[in-house]
Amino acid sequence: MTSLPMIPISPDAPTAAVKSARAAMPPRHLADLALPDRQALVAELGEPAFRAKQVSTHYFGRLVRDPAQMTDLPAATRDRLAEALLPTLLTPVRELACDDGATRKALWRLHDGSMVESVLMGYPDRITVCISSQAGCGMACPFCATGQAGLTRNLSTAEIVDQAVYLAGVAASGAVAGSPPRLSHVVFMGMGEPLANYSRVIAAVRRLCAPAPEGLGLSQRHITVSTVGLVPAIRRLTGEDLAVTLALSLHAPDDDLRDELVPVNQRWKVAEVLDAAWDYVDRTGRRVSIEYAMIKDVNDQPWRADLLGRLLAGRLAHVNLIPLNPTPGSRWDASPKPVEREFVRRLREAGVSTTVRDTRGREIDGACGQLAAAEVAT
Repeated sequence: MTSLPMIPISPDAPTAAVKSARAAMPPRHLADLALPDRQALVAELGEPAFRAKQVSTHYFGRLVRDPAQMTDLPAATRDRLAEALLPTLLTPVRELACDDGATRKALWRLHDGSMVESVLMGYPDRITVCISSQAGCGMACPFCATGQAGLTRNLSTAEIVDQAVYLAGVAASGAVAGSPPRLSHVVFMGMGEPLANYSRVIAAVRRLCAPAPEGLGLSQRHITVSTVGLVPAIRRLTGEDLAVTLALSLHAPDDDLRDELVPVNQRWKVAEVLDAAWDYVDRTGRRVSIEYAMIKDVNDQPWRADLLGRLLAGRLAHVNLIPLNPTPGSRWDASPKPVEREFVRRLREAGVSTTVRDTRGREIDGACGQLAAAEVAT
């Protein structure tokens, strides 16, 4: 594990004030607004509307966040425009790296003292960032560090987008050796349940996919939105005319066990969740990713593999098996490799496409289920 340079943060805010402000949303940022709304805001400041496009081009097109580098803007108005359009949303606290620098986890402090994390993962053919949509999570899945922390608040659209823009800048700097210098994929698999912050997440997706200077210019097909199975929100997503990948965190094929592992299952059962997923497939033609954490002696029995195979056979779905990643105080462990291989064999025998997720970032608590936004003393 490599510790990247520590970036100082202000310790001035008293604890009580931070706690009382936790529900407060951050200041408005250009990433919260469509381009016409940015232009209207700039006009209200008495500036030509085209200044909004200039600032947006710096932010989304050139990944420039420092107003001092925006030299095509008049010096006299640069700070005013930056204050109105580019308030600081994420203050870096710590960055950690592993996998020879190909995996990097960033810990951010938000304006109210809340903490969130994001992870950048470099591969030979792509760079992916995993971003958070909430500070904490209210879904209470017992094997997930984030879920055990509880929910602080939803993130704003710009707080979500800003994570991707920042890490896109890291990629563009060439810091990830052996990977392309351009961010290409974003997964909403960081802290929080994305569909519990529905409107802001969908706005963030549209901003990430809109061409610069409106947005970051990513392909919808390279965006993955995960959910534990909020059925009404899945059905709402089905009507959005988006081509993002839906990732369903299933983790058990039977209601008895899923009620424990994914408490929201007590409201929407496996059959209801899968029905909503199949409607999404029918509407979009996009394959659903079924996320399944392999937990020793809990959900890894052969009969559960067979049941999962029957539920998914003939469907446009892919199973992504996830070796359980360790979290502090957890009573559970990952399935042994022979058990994992047998689970894979049975699913494939049922005709279900199945892979085992690469456990990137374990050493820095950056793997699936490990994000807890803990500030470690140095």
